[in-house]
Amino acid sequence: MDTKITISDLLAAKRQNRKIVAVSCYDYTTAKLISQTSVQMILVGDSAAQAMLGFDSTLPATMDFMVAITAAVRRGAPNVYLVADMPFLSYQVSKAEAVKNAGRFVAEAGAQMIKIEVSGAYLDTIKAISDAGMAVMAHIGIRPQTISKIGRFKAEATTAEMALELIALAGQMVQAGASSLLIEGTAAEVAEIITKRCELPVIGCGSGPGCDGQILIAPDILGLTQGPRPKFAKSYSNLADDIIETFNDYSKEVESGRFPDSGHSYHMKAGELDRLQKLLKGKL
Repeated sequence: MDTKITISDLLAAKRQNRKIVAVSCYDYTTAKLISQTSVQMILVGDSAAQAMLGFDSTLPATMDFMVAITAAVRRGAPNVYLVADMPFLSYQVSKAEAVKNAGRFVAEAGAQMIKIEVSGAYLDTIKAISDAGMAVMAHIGIRPQTISKIGRFKAEATTAEMALELIALAGQMVQAGASSLLIEGTAAEVAEIITKRCELPVIGCGSGPGCDGQILIAPDILGLTQGPRPKFAKSYSNLADDIIETFNDYSKEVESGRFPDSGHSYHMKAGELDRLQKLLKGKL
């Protein structure tokens, strides 16, 4: 795409009932490929701690790591709308620290929006970042950074009482200054109600088809993830098997001496080998 996507484009899509396509991506190479598609939004998620670094939760992701990979994605996809994910302990300590860390994503990595996993305790944090001139995506529903507190995740808002609480929280986040919502792992009926009640773009992650847009992580979309995946994760390819086969092909060619061949090697200029051999003889 030639024109840089902005928050105005996302709001227009919401008002015109056009779905927003988002992908969570963590590296330059993948981002460059995504930039050649119709995907409008990339989220550089703290799920990179799992997908890239092999941890069993998102908690080990640090600010420096997240800023570095967000900047890499920006370089790969300069025109896609870019959302950066605030990692664990980057916004919980104080509002001032939250604003400073959010600003790093904007100033150092070119992010256009900052995502924060929120409960009612973070209304002031959302307001502080918004008041500082940055767009904020409030992440509600399942919040992976709370894993150490709750032990395991389960679908959110599956009862009327839980649904009322989440609907109220969504409204509070909008009032506090959020520019967008991300709803993860929430009953589809409730996510749709929130989407209809909200004038801002609502992105769903495992929250049914009623949201304004959808997001999945790139490794799941590509079929790179091996082992258990969330119920909502859909693969559109099976690249893991293809990649394993490709590496095996490479291995066999190296072992057999077929790679590298002449075409994949550098060579001396014409006549220089003969000169070298004469020079070598003269030195013996």
